Amino acid sequence: MGGRGSNHRLLSASSFQNRISFLILSMFATMASLYVAGRLWQDAENRVYLIDELDKRTGQGKSSVSVDDTLKIITCREQQKKLAALHVDLEQARQEGFVSKHLSENVGTTKEKLLAVIGIITMFGRKNNRDAIRKAWLPTGDALKKLEEEKGIVIRFVIGRSANRGDSSDREIDSENRQANDFTILENHMETPEERPKKTKLFLIHAVEHWDAEFYVKINDDVYVNIDALGAVLASHLDKPRAYIGCMKSGEVFSQPKHRWYEPDWWKFGDGKSYFQHASGEVFAISQALAQFISINRLVLRTYAHDDVSVGSWFIGLDVKHVDEGKFCCSSWSSGAICASA
Repeated sequence: MGGRGSNHRLLSASSFQNRISFLILSMFATMASLYVAGRLWQDAENRVYLIDELDKRTGQGKSSVSVDDTLKIITCREQQKKLAALHVDLEQARQEGFVSKHLSENVGTTKEKLLAVIGIITMFGRKNNRDAIRKAWLPTGDALKKLEEEKGIVIRFVIGRSANRGDSSDREIDSENRQANDFTILENHMETPEERPKKTKLFLIHAVEHWDAEFYVKINDDVYVNIDALGAVLASHLDKPRAYIGCMKSGEVFSQPKHRWYEPDWWKFGDGKSYFQHASGEVFAISQALAQFISINRLVLRTYAHDDVSVGSWFIGLDVKHVDEGKFCCSSWSSGAICASA
């Protein structure tokens, strides 16, 4: 009797274990089936989408979808899903107050892009030059605001700060700016003649970060400009997304320290001691894409002794359209010219 009971219990235990194993196998089989079905459904969805694309292309007389096209389409769909998720996250962050005030104010605005932002590079002790420009071609007061609103052109004198912060030079500029309201003051730039190339770079960075414009223009404070002619020339180059416009030139690199145009890094320009083509520093314009390039790469773009050479060097090796615009040559005021040197 005892042997039969033991055998009965062993058989029951074995049967129970078999049932458990069967249930576990069934669960795995079900999960595997669901996984395979899900993948098949997703692949079927992709195939339907690709078939639609194929129909569209063949209906337009194009060739069938290649393997590369297939991969691109699938990748594009995945990127669209990620972009949609990011928009959801951005909206949630905005509702929770994690988006900057500046971004929130500009999201959804339809303000038109400016045609140009013009920086007139000036220095301390040159108020007479600035007043002469205001009388000759730079509007003041409400007229300056009207120029921005109607023609999409922003113009500012560009200057840094004194080495002795808060001294009479700084106070004079602050006072002049309160009256005219036509300065961009580079607070982190020390105003010295040797730092002029760096100042030009800082202006372009500041301008592209504060104004949305097609072009960014640098002008010296001893140059007189025909604003209407300048606007017309810039508008004629709107079809060039990476335009570098100016009176293009080259010339000798001077290695003599006492020479006016001495270049300490003269040896970098080769045995011929000749500069590459670059725009004259009196006035030049660059498109928004190039200004953004300068802003993004600000830390690795070095400056040379002269700002015109420095700017030209930043575009060597890039896919940039150098536009040799004769109307930007300011040596004399001729018919159709946009500028003239004082």
